[in-house]
Amino acid sequence: MARRQERAAGSGGWLPWLGFALLPLAVPPAVAPGGCPSACYCVATPELVQCRYERLEEPPRELPATVHNLSIVGSNLSVLHPAAFAARPLPDLRLLRLRHNNIQTIEDMALQGLPALRTLDLSHNPLLSVAAGAFAGAPLLRTLQLNQALLAAPLEEQLAPALRNLSLRRLELAGNGLRALPAALLPAGLEELDLRNNSLQRLAAAELRSLEAPGLRGLRLTLGANPLSCDCALRPFLAWLRAAAARVPDAHGLRCAGPPPLRGATLLRLRPEGLACAAAEPGRLETASYVFFGIVLALIGIVFLMVLYLNRRGIKRWLHNLREACRDQMEGYHYRYEQDADPRCTSAIGTPGL
Repeated sequence: MARRQERAAGSGGWLPWLGFALLPLAVPPAVAPGGCPSACYCVATPELVQCRYERLEEPPRELPATVHNLSIVGSNLSVLHPAAFAARPLPDLRLLRLRHNNIQTIEDMALQGLPALRTLDLSHNPLLSVAAGAFAGAPLLRTLQLNQALLAAPLEEQLAPALRNLSLRRLELAGNGLRALPAALLPAGLEELDLRNNSLQRLAAAELRSLEAPGLRGLRLTLGANPLSCDCALRPFLAWLRAAAARVPDAHGLRCAGPPPLRGATLLRLRPEGLACAAAEPGRLETASYVFFGIVLALIGIVFLMVLYLNRRGIKRWLHNLREACRDQMEGYHYRYEQDADPRCTSAIGTPGL
């Protein structure tokens, strides 16, 4: 019995020390100024801050001044107001990821206070309005990611002035349902353009000429997962692609989405003479037939009027003869009517013996 008590006393002697050792882990430390925000967590050092699915209504304001990479995902930021991420300047922030945050409006100077920002990711946001000075606070911005961010509204006219004064090197526009090359969004000096997973059927001759502008001759663009239509209208793009395959990193992976005989065919293996023109659509054919029918009727009317004009004298003579014949006929009827109405003739016919 005495031994058991001694063992219990010996084993309980180290429990207080264990409690003191675990106390710092049980009590959360207070957030010091410039520490990790309460709604986020920091990886390794405050240089990397991630805020995931915290349903934030606005960007956190207690960001550490030394943050390099900031990622906010799955919140409801909705509107980026001026200096939205810089309650105090963040001179070292280089990467800002804002995916899936329901951002709809970006106001002027929204990136004010981020002088070192080089990469901005706004993908998967239903953008509706972008101010002309939305990116003016980030003079060193080089990469802008807008994948699946232009589906809610056509923003090319709004984005063009916003990108005009930037020195972008990479622009990502994948998954936006684009049907044509957004030439207005391509600032001079752009080096990489991502147009994958859009609705491009081809690049027209005018679009190809815009790629040869002095500030875009070194531009590389990716075009995978687009529904390319391999008909005769594709010939200018195919010729350009063969001559500038180095500018399209995924050129050898481009395949035809139609017509059915060429579906799945590798684009660079096609011959221009093998690209047939697609048959006219039924609606267009019907419209063309109506137009043709109207032109034929107009020509017939013109010919008829010309015949009338050239034979105007004969027609006039014929009408005169017809009128005289009608007059003679009417005079004959009138004479017979007078004879029938004369009472002397009537009485003479009634008494033949007199």
